[in-house]
Amino acid sequence: MENIQSWVSKHKLATVGGLWASGIGATLLTYSRTRSPMKPSLRLIHARMHAQALTLAVLSGAAAYHYYENRVEESKPRSEGHGSSLVQMNEWELLCPF
Repeated sequence: MENIQSWVSKHKLATVGGLWASGIGATLLTYSRTRSPMKPSLRLIHARMHAQALTLAVLSGAAAYHYYENRVEESKPRSEGHGSSLVQMNEWELLCPF
């Protein structure tokens, strides 16, 4: 499980893109197997909407996970050593919105 988490954290865009494509594929496959009076263009529109909903759910979950992960790291006690101010300065530069 940890291997999957590390791969997903390194390849975030590919993961979201893959989930989006699989959402479209699954919806199109489902619609093609059922006898539906919908036109193919309407099926494609519905598949895109389902894939967007799946993508939004995944992005929301990723944001919540990222928030939780940062909160857990902040609650851990840090050692006040010689290099801690340099580490804090680098973290500030990475997380600073300006």
